[in-house]
Amino acid sequence: MTYVLQRLLRSILLLLGVSLLCFLFTEMAPGSFFDEMRLNPQISPETIATLRSQYGMNRPLAVRYSRWLVSAIRGDFGYSVAYNAPVAPLLWTRAKNTLLLTLTATFLTWLIGVPLGLLTASARGKFADKVATPVSCFLLSVPEIVLAVGLLALVVRWRVVPVGGMMSLGFEDLSLWEKIRDIAVHMLLPVSILVLGGVAIIERHVRASVIEVLDTPYIQAARGLGIGRVRLLFRHVLPVAANPAISLFGFSIAALLGGSLVVEVVTGWPGLGPLILDATMSRDLYVVIGAVLLSAVFMIAGNLIADLMLLASDPRIRAGESNAT
Repeated sequence: MTYVLQRLLRSILLLLGVSLLCFLFTEMAPGSFFDEMRLNPQISPETIATLRSQYGMNRPLAVRYSRWLVSAIRGDFGYSVAYNAPVAPLLWTRAKNTLLLTLTATFLTWLIGVPLGLLTASARGKFADKVATPVSCFLLSVPEIVLAVGLLALVVRWRVVPVGGMMSLGFEDLSLWEKIRDIAVHMLLPVSILVLGGVAIIERHVRASVIEVLDTPYIQAARGLGIGRVRLLFRHVLPVAANPAISLFGFSIAALLGGSLVVEVVTGWPGLGPLILDATMSRDLYVVIGAVLLSAVFMIAGNLIADLMLLASDPRIRAGESNAT
């Protein structure tokens, strides 16, 4: 219990730090949402001053941050000047799309990466390993933005799947199964980009962990007893090699989420990525802060889940927690 409480406290402090840095950076950034209004001769300086006062932009930074923090604890992230709407519903609509994309990509990445890492480790030096190693090294060396633009160009040229948005025209008239299929088809390109970038990382880490376990004396003894290859890998090797992979799980969620924000912009997926970009360009302060903070919440939640999985799988952590109490 102490281990979990420590992680929760650390997560809360990290979120406070992220929110404070967001306010500081937006304060340091030149310009504001009302700069373009000043160029319009039809808008008087008094009107701009009234709007600044209405949205609290004329108050000191410390006052604005403390008031926003109190409101954010209650679930109110402020008011969007550009969208003329509360920030929280705006964020939640986009966050659901980002979560759908990220969770799907995470599931497929691990579903493919773990067996592939086991295969290449058990076939070390053989054909499968010789083919997978250069491919994974290539995918690791290519920036995700380059991969996204390259796949986007191929898809647009060949018109394999639809690009942009997450549903087709007339979506409301489709049956439930047709709606699911339509969203899945629109997800195919962004999910493929995320999976291609993530599988290589998982495969290399799992391969290294499994090779280390395969070289231990007790696994050599198990081989000598005639235990089959599949049973040896999944029953004896994988549970021992799981800890490094579980530690990687939280970082993989953070990496996939960070990558999804870029991929969403490139592929036109209506998630947090395009919202953050638009809000930054229009200097919509509270939308930027809310979106960045929500992304941080997702990343911290992924790391917290990984910590809980480590606690459940590693008796040494549980023993250390018992000693601490």
